[in-house]
Amino acid sequence: MLGVLTVNTGTPDAPRAREVSRFLSRFLADPRVVEIPRLLWLPLLRGVILPLRSPRSARNYRRVWMDGGSPLAVYSQRLRHALELELEAQLPGGVAIESAFLYSDPLVPAALHKLRAAGAQRIVVLPLFPQASGTTTGPVYDQVAAVMRRWRALPDLHLIADYHADPGFISALANSVREHWNQHGRTAHLLMSFHGLPQRCVQRGDAYENQCRATAALLAAALDLAAADWSLSFQSRFGAERWLGPATDRVLAELPGKGARSLTVMCPGFAVDCLETLEEIAIGGREIYLHAGGTQFQYVSALNDRGDHAQALARLVLANAGG
Repeated sequence: MLGVLTVNTGTPDAPRAREVSRFLSRFLADPRVVEIPRLLWLPLLRGVILPLRSPRSARNYRRVWMDGGSPLAVYSQRLRHALELELEAQLPGGVAIESAFLYSDPLVPAALHKLRAAGAQRIVVLPLFPQASGTTTGPVYDQVAAVMRRWRALPDLHLIADYHADPGFISALANSVREHWNQHGRTAHLLMSFHGLPQRCVQRGDAYENQCRATAALLAAALDLAAADWSLSFQSRFGAERWLGPATDRVLAELPGKGARSLTVMCPGFAVDCLETLEEIAIGGREIYLHAGGTQFQYVSALNDRGDHAQALARLVLANAGG
């Protein structure tokens, strides 16, 4: 029996300050995410950041909340189902799949125990972070290892580090842009916005920036874009330290003045839509761009549960299943 575990960051249970605070407390307390000594960081987090940030984040979540929960939770479950159908077609009755989050239910330990109970003797762990980072993929490794440390009978374990250059993934991204342009019309410029990362992480050896740039270049080539027709940026800065650039909000404000009066934006680092794509980019990014003089703003949804996305991930899982 093959067990498959997909993992994403997580989400509040409700768009209220209390639930948001509980989620952010788990998330931002992880030393992989914020690399500040705990004695300095935790009092600041609990005494200042959570009380200030949680109500504001809750308001943002309410702008994009869906009937079934947060976008990340809803689309993660839809993607899990689509991936299950693809894998079942390849391995009828021979696969069990679970979806987990790092900082909210369903948590990684519970999902792994379900796979073990289902009889999985080989487990493939797929972090839904196409570009690997110690701040995202790293915690997946940590949590899986912490669970396995207590198991006597160990499975054949395979962890997929990244899939930033996977041909199926790049093809699905290109298809999503083409379909969007076919439906809404092509714009003058394509902006690929990736989640930001403190510059010190890259200086310490994190491969994330290089992988983001590789994904962007491969996608631009797949779309036959000239160098002047696309650009790359990094969003979601937090705190006062230096982050990867250029910053998405600054690029959005500058593009109209550079002649890009119509714009398509996508977020190739997010497997499914979430607060950062829907509220920060599709809503907030649109406001910045139009206020700066842009005339047309289009947002291309994350791959979510697209068929070609599920097919690409299924091929990736089977290629890493060890036979």
